[in-house]
Amino acid sequence: MPTNNIMDNAMAESLFATLECELIDRCTWKTHTEARLAIFTWIEAWYNLQRRHSSLGQLSPINFEKLNV
Repeated sequence: MPTNNIMDNAMAESLFATLECELIDRCTWKTHTEARLAIFTWIEAWYNLQRRHSSLGQLSPINFEKLNV
C-alpha cells in the first residue's frame, strides 16, 4: 500500500491552479478541439519553457540552460 504524503500532488495542483488562473478563466473556445489545442500550447510553450522555477533560482529553463552551457 502506498504511503500517504501530503506533498504527492503538490506539483499537479500547482500546474492546474496556474492553468486555471492564466488561461482557462481568461478565454472561451467554440470547440473542445480549440480548448485542447490552447491548453497544449500553453503547457508546451509557456509552462514548461518560460515560467520561472524556484528550483532553478527563479530562472526559466531556457535562461538556466543559457547560463550553464
